[in-house]
Amino acid sequence: MITRIWHGITEAKHADEYLKYVEDTGLSDYKKVDGNLSAKLLRRIEGNICHFLTVTEWDSYEDIKKFAGNDFERARYYPDDKKYLLEFEEHVSHYETFQY
Repeated sequence: MITRIWHGITEAKHADEYLKYVEDTGLSDYKKVDGNLSAKLLRRIEGNICHFLTVTEWDSYEDIKKFAGNDFERARYYPDDKKYLLEFEEHVSHYETFQY
């Protein structure tokens, strides 16, 4: 199993609006891809900014490519992300995942 983690930052005042946006775009799209095992969204507000993490689990790197394309280590963004995000991290992180 492979875990894919993306990180983004918004202004805290947009935290609820961006949460809904990510649910409607990225999280919705993850669920449509064969090989996606789970999708979680984490949020932490620190003063005037809000951190978001999407944590998804996949059967394989090939399944991740169905969502992210061949350059699967690059972050995938949606058109309205530019309304909310304070920066655009170029890459996501992938981890081999072991369950016991």
